[in-house]
Amino acid sequence: MRAAVCVKAGGPEVLEIRELPVPAVREGWSLVQVKGTGLNRSELRTRQGHSPNVTFPRVLGIECVGIVAASTDPALPDGTTVAAVMGEMGREFDGGYAEYALLPNALLMPITTTLPWDVLAALPETYLTARGSLDALGVVAGGQGRLLIRGGTSSVGMAAASIAAGYGVETAATTRRPGKVGALTGAGVDHVLVDAGGSLAASVHAVWPEGPDHVLDLVGARTAVDSLHLVRRGGTVCVSGSLSGWAIPDFEPIAMVPSGTKLTAFHSDDFKGSAGATVLQRIVHEVEAGVYRPNVDRVFGLDDIVAAHRYMENDQATGKVVVVP
Repeated sequence: MRAAVCVKAGGPEVLEIRELPVPAVREGWSLVQVKGTGLNRSELRTRQGHSPNVTFPRVLGIECVGIVAASTDPALPDGTTVAAVMGEMGREFDGGYAEYALLPNALLMPITTTLPWDVLAALPETYLTARGSLDALGVVAGGQGRLLIRGGTSSVGMAAASIAAGYGVETAATTRRPGKVGALTGAGVDHVLVDAGGSLAASVHAVWPEGPDHVLDLVGARTAVDSLHLVRRGGTVCVSGSLSGWAIPDFEPIAMVPSGTKLTAFHSDDFKGSAGATVLQRIVHEVEAGVYRPNVDRVFGLDDIVAAHRYMENDQATGKVVVVP
């Protein structure tokens, strides 16, 4: 089989297309013929050498969709359409950047769908993270509350905007690139804020003088403290992204978290396997019905994985980048 192998830590050029043996099934693991995989910035950082306990060479990819080719689980017979996310895919064991992936049965989510593979591949990690983050914030259908999405043109940001619009929630979102404003309004964002790299206080308070009720921070470490001071007193900030890295340097909770304001997080491992199957199936049905937009920015072939990583690393995408074998 063909696979994109990260041979060492470095730039996009360390991803090489190689011929590898198709993995043999073993107890508790099934073979999946990969039909598509969404790219994620965590894979970029793994490629750069920033993920702990990752040894090279490694086939990256923390998610994929495909068909069960050789099953060891009677509940997942051969031919079942499945999705898989996280669970150390592409880190402790080879992931989705290949024609086949050997995956733990506990990660596999059976899906019924009429969506094309590239659209289905854009959904699992992105929409599960967006849905889980909005749940963590307490954003529900009915239009209650005001939501600010930082990192709005990321794939999760676009998905969260689409879900929030479906909920009827008033939403603002940030982008660093004025040329992406139209994509955000098209996703249902009511107020687009161009982030010049400093505090957003003036822009946010011009829209909502008391601040938003909820902030979904997908930029992460660099902006989390600022977000805590943007949300209204007693509001909630959820950090679900790491566009600016993993850790908040010199974090002092008592000094940095305003009294009564809440800081939470969401990790998509919460929705892996059976825990996410029902949620993902509902998302798939809602995309099929036109309630949500899949927000596919661009589809690359596996042979173009270097170009795909470079495209992602240069922040050229507005929404999800997908690779198909």
